[in-house]
Formats: sequence, structure tokens, C-alpha cells
Amino acid sequence: MGAILTGPRNLFSGARVCGAGRPPGPGGVVGGGCQTERQVEFLAIFRRLSGCRTRGVMSMAGTGGGRPSIFPTLLYADAKAAIRQLTEAFGFTELSVYEDGGGKVAHAELVQGNGAVMLGSKGTGSAFDEAMEGSGPVGVYVVVDDVDAHHRRAAEQGAEIVMPPTDQDYGSRDYMARDIEGNIWSFGTYAPETGA
Repeated sequence: MGAILTGPRNLFSGARVCGAGRPPGPGGVVGGGCQTERQVEFLAIFRRLSGCRTRGVMSMAGTGGGRPSIFPTLLYADAKAAIRQLTEAFGFTELSVYEDGGGKVAHAELVQGNGAVMLGSKGTGSAFDEAMEGSGPVGVYVVVDDVDAHHRRAAEQGAEIVMPPTDQDYGSRDYMARDIEGNIWSFGTYAPETGA
């Protein structure tokens, strides 16, 4: 497994535990839904203190409770260095970091106030990574309640659909479109719980 990020702002370093009884994959890396021991401890404390009834970091559409509904999404050649800079220099706090089997950051969520950014490594081969190749400078993730209706409207208006509505293995349903300047817009039901 790749290097585990550590530092004063990283609450989630430590051994990974696999959710739902699934064994780790190649290299000891586990897929979505798996958390570090520190994350499990942090989430239990957070739920107890806040009265939160969710069963983990992720909850689905509907942004009640002050959760943001728009998330800038960024890809970096060195996502681990970007996470260090965002946490150490800009004051973001890690919410989650998931690595792929090669030690690249497959997905990370960092929070600042009541907002959050999603980021990952370039070159992972994901649908988003491929869509961003040669695209505009940014991707934006927007939480919507009805992905299929939103997709129909975008398609009817002539938007370039990069990925049709797709059920993801972590429970979200989402799709991606490219705007007239090449930026990638993702619309889905996944709404990270930022703790704000």
C-alpha cells in the first residue's frame, strides 16, 4: 500500500479496517466504505456529540443539516502533496482519503468551514480522470435529488454527456457533462457529511 499521510491536520492516519466484512484487495487496499480505525473512532464521537444518525461519512441527496450541495473537484499529479498543502498551508481538514492499489489517491474529501473539495490523483483511469484529460481547468460536483431528470434536461438542451447516469458501488447515482469551455460537471446523489 502507498504511504499513509500523516501530519497535524490528518485525523485519519492508521491501519485500515474494511467495512461490510469485505477482505482487502491487492496490496491490502480496501475499496469504498472502508475506513481507518481513527476514522471509525472520530465518526463515533462526532455522531454521539452531534446527534447525527447517519451510519458513516456518506449520506444521499438532500442537503439538510447545512451540508453544501456544490463541491469543486480537482485532479493533481501529486495528490498527496496537494493534500499536505491544503491542510497545512490553507487550513483544510481531511474528511476522507482513499488510495487505489498503486498508492494513488483515488478520492479524497477535505473540508473548510461548511464547504468541501473533492480531489484525487491524475492517471487513475477513472471515468472522471479520463473526462478531465485535455479538459478545462476544473470539475465541479453538484448534489441533485433526481439524477435521471437532471440528465434528461441537460441532454435535451444539447449538453455533451461524458458519462450517462450510473449507479456507483458506494451508493451514489451520478452522471458527467462537459460545458462549452471544456469544464467537467458531475451531478449526483452523493452528499458528503462535512460535520458543519
